[in-house]
Amino acid sequence: MAVATTSGPILFVRYALAPNLLGYCGPADGSAMLAYGAGTAVDDGLRERVRQFEGAWPYLEMIADTAGIKDPLDYRIVEAYWLGNALLGDVGARLKAGGMPHHSYQVFCCYPWADLLGDERTTEQALHVLDQCRIRWGRVIADVGTHVLVESRPLTWDGRALALGSPRKETVIRGTDGIDLLGPLSPGDWVTLHWQWICDRIDLRRVTALRTYSAYHLTLTNNRLALV
Repeated sequence: MAVATTSGPILFVRYALAPNLLGYCGPADGSAMLAYGAGTAVDDGLRERVRQFEGAWPYLEMIADTAGIKDPLDYRIVEAYWLGNALLGDVGARLKAGGMPHHSYQVFCCYPWADLLGDERTTEQALHVLDQCRIRWGRVIADVGTHVLVESRPLTWDGRALALGSPRKETVIRGTDGIDLLGPLSPGDWVTLHWQWICDRIDLRRVTALRTYSAYHLTLTNNRLALV
């Protein structure tokens, strides 16, 4: 399966778009981010908007600094943060609790939601946020226009540890207001998901990287929760 490539800034937008539209992070003008994500143009306005993602930007700078790459929005840097690649091996475990500058570290190890799992009053909401905020992977079952039916593995909590459950079907958004981020998808395509949006079409190398770094930070989190 061929996977289309795009520029680093546009790739960042496609992964950051969903929480931005929900008002969780980044600049207030989500409609502008959506337009950037569907296009190819990269200008100073886009770069300034990306810098406003205060959670992600320091990680991009850290990876770029270690790799000796001048632009934190270089495609390789952006891919390392959202999915994972060899650049993270160069950075190593430099963050608290042995974490690496990957989005799964921010979700599982920095945000407070994992610590709320043990309280039955907040368990359901905490698990929902952790599951949706992480970058998930899934396979396309059917492309039905503005939405896509995919099969993915949800995050589960058994009262002691987080894990991935059995595959389930979910319907996710591929575009809105006539704006389509990816073009047609075929059954069997691997895709990445953030909240209720599709981010990108990916190949098996990227699926493996995302699984690996997500599992690494999930293990760190479970080890920490076991000590509480």
